[in-house]
Amino acid sequence: MYLFFAAHQNRVSDMVFSLESEWVVSTGHDKSVSWMCTQSGSMLGRHYFTAWASCLQYDQETQHAFVGDHSGQITLLKLERQTYSTITTLKGHEGSVAALWWDPVQRLLFSGASDHSVIMWDIGGRKGRTLLLQGHHERVQALRYLQLTRQLVSCSADGGIAVWNMDTQREEAPQWLDSDSCQKCEQPFFWNIKQMWDTKTLGLRQHHCRKCGKAVCGKCSSKRSTFPIMGFEFPVRVCDACFETIKEEDRTPLATFHEGKHNIAHMDMDPSRGLMVTCGSDRIVKIWDMTQVVGCSLATGFSPR
Repeated sequence: MYLFFAAHQNRVSDMVFSLESEWVVSTGHDKSVSWMCTQSGSMLGRHYFTAWASCLQYDQETQHAFVGDHSGQITLLKLERQTYSTITTLKGHEGSVAALWWDPVQRLLFSGASDHSVIMWDIGGRKGRTLLLQGHHERVQALRYLQLTRQLVSCSADGGIAVWNMDTQREEAPQWLDSDSCQKCEQPFFWNIKQMWDTKTLGLRQHHCRKCGKAVCGKCSSKRSTFPIMGFEFPVRVCDACFETIKEEDRTPLATFHEGKHNIAHMDMDPSRGLMVTCGSDRIVKIWDMTQVVGCSLATGFSPR
């Protein structure tokens, strides 16, 4: 017996089957999420977004759906039979959300996007707490959280695999501040016509210190540094004052990086066997030995035909 679900009018981007509720929840490029009954095949509900719905996670116990879209937003919905309610919208990415992972025990949501970043959203704990993780050079397309070891594995389109230590004290990256002049030397930025005229000086380009969030000019932010406690595993711009406060031990990495050597579009893991599988648009599937504390040594690989 087969059931055909006419759930979308365009490409289906993600799908979850819930055995407990007997639902199929799916997202599509028709800018919608839908949920259908697997017993009757009937449509139970649908919600439309302003952009393509690209990825999906579903909490079986609470019937909450997390939907990422191409505008960079994540919408949290409470699904019911024949109805639903919008709980909140999470905004933090500057590019389309490509991957989501929900940990129902610690109530943590992880998202990866085309802006090369990963964000951890603390849904059930500290209100509004988010952690930014930057360690990829390309679009983040797959995520998995290992609850036992408290490690996050993220994979990107260029084959990069990052293993993040989440069992450590981390700090939130500051919000970028707005200013018409450098908050260090007080020189005007190029749009501050009045101050430029009054001081007879040329306007400067605005930058931001990743450690304090202040708006600064290039001269006052000439240094670069890693700062893993805020998720910056690669050197980023910091103001000269903040650079002096960063000690050598503050630069100790909190993530390890590995090369998958193929475009990783999807990834899954079997922690009980210590294996990870990746596949990509190059039609290659690789199986990785993860037993050495997510050590990423290749066990075998094959290209299906």
